[in-house]
Amino acid sequence: MSKPDPALLDGVVATKVLDAMRKASEALTRAGVRHVVAGGLAVGANGYPRATRDVDFLVGGEAFEHHEGGLVTLRAGVPFQVDGIPVDFLSADAGEEHLNAALAAPAGSMLEAPPLIYLKLKSPRLKDRTDVVELVKAGIDVEACRRYLVAHAPALLASLDEAARRAAEEEE
Repeated sequence: MSKPDPALLDGVVATKVLDAMRKASEALTRAGVRHVVAGGLAVGANGYPRATRDVDFLVGGEAFEHHEGGLVTLRAGVPFQVDGIPVDFLSADAGEEHLNAALAAPAGSMLEAPPLIYLKLKSPRLKDRTDVVELVKAGIDVEACRRYLVAHAPALLASLDEAARRAAEEEE
């Protein structure tokens, strides 16, 4: 699979979650915040649709206000819940400027596999590692993900290799 397909979410993800995603995206657009869909929704659009109860976005730094003393808050108009569905935000940390390239996609687009795999592999959660295995089994472009990691996070290559090995074992 080369490009995410949001249609894969239909019938798998609750309509209420998909509606929350759209409403939150519209609010982020109105607030002038660059954003792409990440998390479980992006996993689904990249080939492994699964139920999820929240909406995750990768957002540009303009989603936040920085105050004295290191306090960071959401900008006005940035939603953190829509109709009871939590909306979570990820942003590039220091050294993750490569994630900004993903934000050049049209607002509300699904995050493509290479940066999604990066985010999943850097997470300590087992659920995220399982998502990577399932995405490999679903046919993501592993070589494109490998190239992305070589360029931006070579320390995660072993984790990608392990996920690919595990996916191959589970396919046997």
